[in-house]
Amino acid sequence: MARFTGSVWKKSRRLGISLTGTGKELDKRPYAPGQHGPNQRRKVSEYGLQLQEKQKLRFMYGLNERQFRTLFDKAGKMKGIHGENFMILLDSRLDNIVYRMGLARTRRQARQLVNHGHVTVDGGRVDIPSYRLKPGQVVGLREKSKNLDIVKEAVEVNNFVPEYVTINTDKMEGTYTRYPERSELPAEINEALIVEFYSR
Repeated sequence: MARFTGSVWKKSRRLGISLTGTGKELDKRPYAPGQHGPNQRRKVSEYGLQLQEKQKLRFMYGLNERQFRTLFDKAGKMKGIHGENFMILLDSRLDNIVYRMGLARTRRQARQLVNHGHVTVDGGRVDIPSYRLKPGQVVGLREKSKNLDIVKEAVEVNNFVPEYVTINTDKMEGTYTRYPERSELPAEINEALIVEFYSR
C-alpha cells in the first residue's frame, strides 16, 4: 500500500501545521518551502482551502487517500455530525491511541511499533495500525517490548495524556476509556471544510 515517504518537515511547512506533533518543523522556518521562502504570495481559492484542510488531516494521521475516504464514508453512516464522527473514527485507530498514551513520540513511531508486533489489545497481539478500538479496550506492550529504548524515551518526555485515555507507566499499558469529544481533538483542523470538499 502506497504511503507518503517524503520529507514530513517540508510537508509541515507547506501546510503550516506540525504534522509530527512536536512543533519543531515550524520553529526555525515558519513559512512554506521553496526558492522564494516567506515572500510567496498566493491567493488560495475556496477549493484550495478545502483541499489544504483535507491534506492537513490526512498527513497528520498518516493515511493514504483510499483509507481516508473509506473512513469518511463510514462516518457519514453514523448518527451525529459527519465531520465530528470522522475525527472520532480517526482518533480511535490503534496507532493513534498508542501515540496518545505516550508510548511513542510521533504517530509515525506509533505506527511502526504496531506494525512490528510490539502492541497488544486486550492481551492479544495486534499488528494492524488501522485497527479500530472500542471504549474499554486495554492497549499494552508485549513483555519483550517493554524495555525498548524508544518507548522508555517517549514515556519520559510525555507530559500530556488526554482524558479519554488512562495509562499505567509501570505496566506500560492503558485503557481507551471513552470516545473523545470534539474539544479534545486537534483544534487547528476545520472538519467542515473536509465535508464540503467531499460533498462537491
